[in-house]
Amino acid sequence: MNIKRRMTRIIDSGRIRIGHNFPISVQSMTNTDTADRAATLAQIKRLEEAGCDIVRFTVNNMKAAENIPFYKENTMIPLVADIHFDYKLALAAADLGIDKIRINPGNIGDSDRIKKVAESLVKNNIPVRIGVNSGSVEKKILEKYGSATAEALAESAIYNASLFEEYGVRDIVVSIKSSNVAEMIKANRIVASKTDYPLHIGVTEAGTPRMGIIKSAIGIGSLLADGIGDTIRVSLTAKPEEEIPAAKDILSALRLTKRPNIISCPTCGRTGIDLIGIATKLEEELDKLNINENIDIAVMGCAVNGPGEARHADIGVAGGNGEAIIFRKGEIVRKIPESEVIDTLLAEIKSMISKE
Repeated sequence: MNIKRRMTRIIDSGRIRIGHNFPISVQSMTNTDTADRAATLAQIKRLEEAGCDIVRFTVNNMKAAENIPFYKENTMIPLVADIHFDYKLALAAADLGIDKIRINPGNIGDSDRIKKVAESLVKNNIPVRIGVNSGSVEKKILEKYGSATAEALAESAIYNASLFEEYGVRDIVVSIKSSNVAEMIKANRIVASKTDYPLHIGVTEAGTPRMGIIKSAIGIGSLLADGIGDTIRVSLTAKPEEEIPAAKDILSALRLTKRPNIISCPTCGRTGIDLIGIATKLEEELDKLNINENIDIAVMGCAVNGPGEARHADIGVAGGNGEAIIFRKGEIVRKIPESEVIDTLLAEIKSMISKE
């Protein structure tokens, strides 16, 4: 079943269009000193090569802001300036050609500063991402709800977006993040039900890859399954490049991007071939091919889970006693030795792609 995306307004972020009509974009953020041109540019390039769609970097001083034209000249990927506390850095980033500004209104200051940022965005035709988290909720809203609940986060996000609307900004993306997965899901559902802003979704401070990917898959995946979410980030305490395959795997699991899908059984006493080794190796080889097609590939340990349970697979293999059968849509094609499984599957997959 295809997921019906939530209707939103359409926002341009450099060459990437954000909104319900367009593919869900994958974002990440550099962790280098933005004032260091060589280190930051190298990391932007690595993210781009990994398949990232939009890169954000901190603009925490004027030297970092002044490097924006350099990064723009040397990369094709849309760039987002992350601004905290100093509204003048937002003004500088806008004037220096940044593709989008991410701002946390809760720490920028009074409405006059917000107005100046908004006027600069309109003048330069630059969109804004309004980011709200549990540490930035306004005092009055906190008093109303008692703490940074999902309702408080949602109200803060809608309130701050309305301020920018008042000052003429229409190109708005909203981001509500929390390290509490359930609260993050609930807050985004509230905003999704009340506005047409595109939403950037993710679980902040998710942790190291082991738990961070699990938290992100639950949080991001739950919303995407509801049709909510237009850009995503899997935030990990790891190299930024490691976030990209995790994000793409979440999209692939929900069929929101075109990638091969390996169906493999967990093995049992009936398994007659090195199923774990074959499935692992096949996954590695498919990653190298960078295939942009939805292909179901079954890797099964016996006939019970082979052409039977996995009969819907476009191509599959089921093993037994050092041999394996190749099948397509449940129909057996031929028998091969176990040693030929990987090469045979890859050849079949390449043949399928060339005919499409």
